[in-house]
Amino acid sequence: MAEITASMVKELREKTDAPMMECKKALTEADGDMARAEELLRVKLGNKATKAAARVTAEGVVGIWLADDAKLGAIVEVNCETDFVAKNDDFLAFTRDVAALIGRNNPADVAALSALPLGGGSVEETRKALIGKIGENMSVRRFERVAAKGRLASYVHGGSKIGVLIDLVGGDEQLGRDLAMHIAASKPKALDASGVPAELLDAERRIAIEKARESGKPEAMLEKIAEGTVQKYLKEVTLLGQVFVKAEDGKQTIEQLLKARGASVASFTLYVVGEGIEKKQTDFAAEVAAQAAAAAAGR
Repeated sequence: MAEITASMVKELREKTDAPMMECKKALTEADGDMARAEELLRVKLGNKATKAAARVTAEGVVGIWLADDAKLGAIVEVNCETDFVAKNDDFLAFTRDVAALIGRNNPADVAALSALPLGGGSVEETRKALIGKIGENMSVRRFERVAAKGRLASYVHGGSKIGVLIDLVGGDEQLGRDLAMHIAASKPKALDASGVPAELLDAERRIAIEKARESGKPEAMLEKIAEGTVQKYLKEVTLLGQVFVKAEDGKQTIEQLLKARGASVASFTLYVVGEGIEKKQTDFAAEVAAQAAAAAAGR
């Protein structure tokens, strides 16, 4: 049996917002497996235990560059330590310049991007100089360059904390912007069911079966119930299955909207700043106490 530490319970609580004792019970039952413990909490508490996937836990901005003809574009996430620096003009200018370099040069990865010329030196040299000037670490986390099959549309939201780049075939400029705004608001995981990772579907299926079993449903019905749950989940997490946020009847899906407009989506990219990064939590009181103790010892 794995040892369940206070830090493990705290981590699970921060991820799910579930009560401490429920987190401890779930970790004990899962023998310390964090992912399995999250599943157990979802079985017991429902969707209240799904906070982790959407939580933003690092600072920075998303930058987007588009060619004049909207046939080529780039999206990049650049991270820093504080929200204050994320609003700094030099930091924002660096992000814009990097996005443009990606679009025009098509680097293979962050290392190749870092070697590209920028500001009298390389991207890496400019980054280090900016760190020295601002006094805070920063890094280029990820990027994507898109050559459109149709035309690209983009949208940034919340002080550039969320950025969307979408390749729309057919339709018009307004439809492209509406779809980009929808993606920023609804955060689909994939364009359609084929793009949803199998492990996510397997987890939804397991959770549905356990919940149905606990509620007393007959064993013979469990698979059918699970399949219905998975189909509902796919409608929630795929762009084509989602209900359009601006639908007047509150029912029209993105797939139906596109069909009505004679358009299709070739691809989209959604970046949420800090997604998947755990931000270091500082215990200010403990830090002050430690500094005071160190000062006293040095006297």
